[in-house]
Parts: sequence; C-alpha cells; structure tokens
Amino acid sequence: MSHSFLLEPGKWKLQGSWLTRETLPTPVEGKLLVAWKQANCFQVVTKLSFPENDQADIIIKSRGRMTDHERQYTFVLQHNLLGQVEGEGWIAPESIIQRYWGLSDKQHRTGFETLRQISPDQYHFSGGIMAGHYLTSTLEAELTRQS
Repeated sequence: MSHSFLLEPGKWKLQGSWLTRETLPTPVEGKLLVAWKQANCFQVVTKLSFPENDQADIIIKSRGRMTDHERQYTFVLQHNLLGQVEGEGWIAPESIIQRYWGLSDKQHRTGFETLRQISPDQYHFSGGIMAGHYLTSTLEAELTRQS
C-alpha cells in the first residue's frame, strides 16, 4: 500500500485526544491541508481545536522538501506554541515518522510524530512534545481523508 497522506495533495480531518502532564485527556479535532507546489516541495497547514475547553487553537504551517529517493524529507514550520521549528521525516513502508526541534525555544522543546497507515484514507497519528528529557504533551488521533 502506498502512502496517500503527505505524498498526495488533500484535505484531512483529525479526531483524538490531547494529554498534558497536568490534565486529563482532552478531545481534540482538527483539519489538515496538504498541497504540492513543485515536484518535490510540499506544504501542510494544520489547525487543532479543543471543543470542550478554552484552550487556544494550535496553528501549524509547514513547508518541506522531499529527497530525490522520496523516502526522506526535511521541513520548516511555524508553530504558534513552539515558534520556528525545523525537522526531518522518513517514509517507511507502513508509516511516516518525523521529528522536529524548536530553533529559538528557551525550553529546548522537541517533538516526534508517527502516522501509521490503516488504509489509503485513514491513518493513526501519535506524537508528543518534550521539554528537555520530559514529555509535556501527547496527541493520539485518527486522520481521515476528506473528499
């Protein structure tokens, strides 16, 4: 099965749970838009909302470049919590794995994400943000492609 998320343009819906060290799991929903500008350059815009509490939305604007072999990519993004971020990702046979790090973040936060393909139109997402050696938040969700 070849990947549809990230490697193809599309609209995706996210539904899941956000966890932080201090709180119980909180429902989160979101939308992701994947666009390709050139043969090897992509953009992803993400908006995460928390419908059951007053937590501010998370907005992420990313742009990246696929390597010649289309198995690895690098990206930069603007994250309204982390600021300017850089990262790298790998395209594995059944999942997409990426890690990132804040460039001017005083807390030295980093993050990781895994998207495991369930079907061409569905992925299981899990990821987290760390400050130093400690997890500060995690996200677990399902991504579903919208028609």
